[in-house]
Amino acid sequence: MELTFLGKKVNTDGEPMNVGDQLPDFKVLNSNNEIKNNKDILGKVTLISSVPDITSDVCSLETKKFNRKADNFSNVNFLTISKNTVDEQKNWCAAKGVKNIELLSDKDLSFGKGTHTYVPDIDALARMVFILDKDGKVVYRQIVPEIGSLPDFNEVIKSIENLVNDVDD
Repeated sequence: MELTFLGKKVNTDGEPMNVGDQLPDFKVLNSNNEIKNNKDILGKVTLISSVPDITSDVCSLETKKFNRKADNFSNVNFLTISKNTVDEQKNWCAAKGVKNIELLSDKDLSFGKGTHTYVPDIDALARMVFILDKDGKVVYRQIVPEIGSLPDFNEVIKSIENLVNDVDD
């Protein structure tokens, strides 16, 4: 899929997951260097935000905003996945006081290649937001066409609210 990064055309390594798709198998590392896979996040509604570099200003702002929103949704997993190392992610969380969202390291690109969010031209993940139902089916997808821009937070939160309200009914 064609996107731009700082105005330059770049491509993901395939068509990213779409609404209706099942989350593919992948392995990432949590803050304790433990392997987490797709099956570990099933059972709850889950927001996955893929970002190119957690230490960049835009990725940092996005993750901090989702961290604040997570307070309102105790029954939703909030995950941010980047290619950063576990140590880079832990240091960033400590410096920013982020505790409500789980950062996962995709340094081996298992998630990026499995979901086609990997952008070889910049050796990073594209900026995308996916919401999964408790069974791991994609129920919402937002692709940010300019990787250096922020997602539409209002649209994402409205989608979570709708999904959580439907589950509660």
